Amino acid sequence: MKTRLSLLAAAVALFAAGVCPASAEIRFPKLLSDHAVLQRGGPIHVWGWSSPEARLTARFHKQTVEAEADALGKWSLYLAPEDAGGPYSLTVSGDGPDRTISDLLVGDVWLASGQSNMEMPLNGFPPTAVVKNAATEIAAATNPRLRLLLVEHKTSDYPLNDITTSWTECTPETAATFSAVAYFFGREIAAKENVPVGLIDSTWGGTPADSWVSLDTLGTHPELLPAMASRARFANSLADLNLTVAAEKREDEAAKAAGKPVPQHPWHPSEMSWSPAALYNGMIAQFTPMSIKGLLWYQGETNSAFDRAPFYDTLFAALIGDWRTHFQQGNLPFLYVQISSFHSPGENWGLVRDQQRRVLSVVNTAMAVSLDVGQADNVHPADKQTVGARLALAARNMVYGENVSYTGPLYRQATPELLPDGTHAIRVWFDHAEGLNSRSQPTGDFELAGEDRQFVPADSRIDGNTVVVSSRSLRHPAFVRYGWNSVVTHFLYNAAGFPASTFSSESSPTR
Repeated sequence: MKTRLSLLAAAVALFAAGVCPASAEIRFPKLLSDHAVLQRGGPIHVWGWSSPEARLTARFHKQTVEAEADALGKWSLYLAPEDAGGPYSLTVSGDGPDRTISDLLVGDVWLASGQSNMEMPLNGFPPTAVVKNAATEIAAATNPRLRLLLVEHKTSDYPLNDITTSWTECTPETAATFSAVAYFFGREIAAKENVPVGLIDSTWGGTPADSWVSLDTLGTHPELLPAMASRARFANSLADLNLTVAAEKREDEAAKAAGKPVPQHPWHPSEMSWSPAALYNGMIAQFTPMSIKGLLWYQGETNSAFDRAPFYDTLFAALIGDWRTHFQQGNLPFLYVQISSFHSPGENWGLVRDQQRRVLSVVNTAMAVSLDVGQADNVHPADKQTVGARLALAARNMVYGENVSYTGPLYRQATPELLPDGTHAIRVWFDHAEGLNSRSQPTGDFELAGEDRQFVPADSRIDGNTVVVSSRSLRHPAFVRYGWNSVVTHFLYNAAGFPASTFSSESSPTR
């Protein structure tokens, strides 16, 4: 009895002080905020939180839909498909004050992810990396058809259900800090398809693919064990990372005190961002309930170590399947960029590029080749416009059904050939090679190997829509490859102007 009286007295005191228990409040996740884009052409998923078992009513455009929260207060509903349009408001009522989000457009939503070349914003990574014509691009970035959602870096041991940021309109201020590749892609799609486009920038520089894959996949796919073993070896090498960083700081301070230039140190990863599944949990899982149009990806540089590159195709294909499984929207279009050309002698960029090419065997994927816009001295090439445009062309063809070219010559087959002078050669056949040319420059960057797989530089010449590769130092060539060095200096194009991809005729190259 005394306890009840004490509680009553406390409640009266709080009321007298003007402090009342908080009323129930309907909440949306922040990824459903003012200025958001909702996916057209299919069921629109809307969800959030309220009091447990609350009966709710959602009103959007001309639709009214009922929902009921579960015992934890989670609710979920689907709106019928809508055509592109807006702006509209969405109101949910039935548990405390009505909750409304406004200025919603219906269009196409694309989620962009990966490491620094996808993360690199319009204002670049100064002073070492800038986007071509950045000032002009930023000044012209006001675009009512585009909406932007920049996701904060976040790691987690378990899948999160919300983010910390919200949608914005596309202005010079918001575009300046947004992924340049995603922005140029979205600008092109919005203009060509005449629809609103929502872009989600969920990226983190210097991160490996396995951090972006869920534990559901990492823990159930035995074929990923070699990739995880190489990951373990790398993790062990970081045992003294804190001591190494401290030593480098002492070197920097000593150099400054002596009036000398600060020494260059090797790049070090963020420990948490390298944890398996940490970025899937912290930066992708929240979006999986969301209806979207497709996925964009630009990553691979961090998986280019010699012991990790051989497994990139397996890991990357698993990532694509993993995301599609969690989004539960079928074989969502997955468009990605092949890593570029960059001087990195301690890594195997050629093998990673070839591994990315092989992932084209996964259904509903497309690859934008960026070899010819790379910079040997900068891992962050300036020409992000070309990369975004090539991704957009792939989307226009594969996703939107336009009859436009989007891919360069892709290796199909290598056949042996005896040349008139008695030299044994290999003829390389391509798909999408109509009008094969080298833009009046010499062909190059081809190599041949015998059965021992020891590759040597080779001569090459274009013959119709094929390339004939030979080497007088190699009596019986068995394998051919192109663009294997980290820096590629000779390019092949088709008549549509798209460059050929790095390739090897080996069934499973490992180095």
